[in-house]
Amino acid sequence: MTTSPPDRAVARVLLQLAEEPQPPGADGLVSTLTRLCAAVVRHLPASGSGISLVGEGQGSAGIAAAAGPRSRSLEALQFTLGEGPCLDAHAARRPMLEPDLAGAGAHRWPIYGPRASELGVGAVFAFPLQVGSVRVGVLDIYRQQAGPLSAEALASGYTFAEVALRLLLQEQAGASEGRHPEGLDDALAYRMEVYQAQGMVMVDLDVRPDEAMARLRGHAFATGQDITVVARDVIDGILHLQRDGPPPAPDDHP
Repeated sequence: MTTSPPDRAVARVLLQLAEEPQPPGADGLVSTLTRLCAAVVRHLPASGSGISLVGEGQGSAGIAAAAGPRSRSLEALQFTLGEGPCLDAHAARRPMLEPDLAGAGAHRWPIYGPRASELGVGAVFAFPLQVGSVRVGVLDIYRQQAGPLSAEALASGYTFAEVALRLLLQEQAGASEGRHPEGLDDALAYRMEVYQAQGMVMVDLDVRPDEAMARLRGHAFATGQDITVVARDVIDGILHLQRDGPPPAPDDHP
């Protein structure tokens, strides 16, 4: 974030976070970030929210938390397609505020826009989690209705993003060197599967890393699967991508 929200605004979000119930099946930082996403939906005019960690490459991404399965699917969709507000906000180091996903958003993201609209998203607002030159990830806020956020809601969005950033940096500072904060190793484990599958496709087809990732994403899009499912099938030898022609269907499981 370039300008920190007032302390009273941060304190209000922390109080809202404390009031959120513990989500089932999550602990540590993942639990806290999941509660933060839930608080976004509860206290803003939002129908969904997610936090994704994004590395220097667009393939280097993982979903840290989401306000339910639908929000998680919307987060994953961006990384499967290789485009969307989260990736653009991270790359541009500034918020991506799209109040009309079916209109202007479809021109900005010609694949992601229509797909997200089909899932009931009318507007999306992505806030990068960053301080100085350090980029951690992105907070996405989804709305069913098209239209901009009010000035008050937009300010709250910045504050939720600031709190998410502080939580991530605080936990990272206490983590062992070379490791993610507690709970995030499992949450991001699938990221390594995508890397592994990318490397296998590079070797099999003798292509560059960007082309290998594009082929994984192309197969995921053509078959309506998450890229992590495609990556797992490549690693397990169920799927063998071809150099030319449409993506082949996975072999039958034994």
